[in-house]
Amino acid sequence: MGVNRDVRITVGELVLDGFDRVDPDRVAAAFRAELTRLVRERGVPVAADGARRFDEVTELPELPVTSSPARLGEALARAVHAGLAGRGRSA
Repeated sequence: MGVNRDVRITVGELVLDGFDRVDPDRVAAAFRAELTRLVRERGVPVAADGARRFDEVTELPELPVTSSPARLGEALARAVHAGLAGRGRSA
């Protein structure tokens, strides 16, 4: 029997500078859907040893220059997942 581990990610605030003309609700929906998919498929390696909390994840990859909220939300989710997987800096 495998171990069932729940992963809970709470994002208090996403700050996007330079994306003034993008619908934040659509970005958030795409972000939520993509991050959920990534966590289900790939997990969160830095949390594999138990509970871990990050107050901030920084030095994430650059986001694409786009006006598509779906593309931006998905790219943002991939960047955050990369940070949670240890490919960024967490504070």
